[in-house]
Amino acid sequence: MAEKLVKLGIKRETGYLYFIGKDGHLWRAAMAADDTKTRKPEKLKVSVRSEHYPVKKQSGFLYFLDKNGDISRAKLAQY
Repeated sequence: MAEKLVKLGIKRETGYLYFIGKDGHLWRAAMAADDTKTRKPEKLKVSVRSEHYPVKKQSGFLYFLDKNGDISRAKLAQY
């Protein structure tokens, strides 16, 4: 079961991969296309004030953008 950390309400655009970076911020990168070699991942500007954003990652958890556009985490089975 996933634990919701930050409510952002991000609307995903097709053709992008969304991820939580090492810095704890939300990033997106263009998926396979002809111009992906010249495009770099971009940090999304999020106007949320929360004690959980940017996310402070802990080992043993998978951090992701859920279907509602919020940042969630799930405990990994191996830990």
